Amino acid sequence: MKDTVNMSVSPVLAKDGKKCAYVSFEEGERCAEGKIPDCVILSNKGFSKEEVSQLEDYMRRELKNLKKMAAEVNVMRAFMGEKYF
Repeated sequence: MKDTVNMSVSPVLAKDGKKCAYVSFEEGERCAEGKIPDCVILSNKGFSKEEVSQLEDYMRRELKNLKKMAAEVNVMRAFMGEKYF
């Protein structure tokens, strides 16, 4: 991947009795969405197969941090436009 890929993480969701979160990757017109803790890309627009594999590897390597980020997402603060930094 050549340029900066922006990443965002959803809050923790409960689906079929299991907790999960979604991780979005964007670079210009290209975007992909993955799911943790499965660490798989569910949708992809524009990333190559090799890049998708790299994104999945990244999610596996950073799973602990991604879970923490998802647990810390405050939907109301994000909705109200509050800055985190």
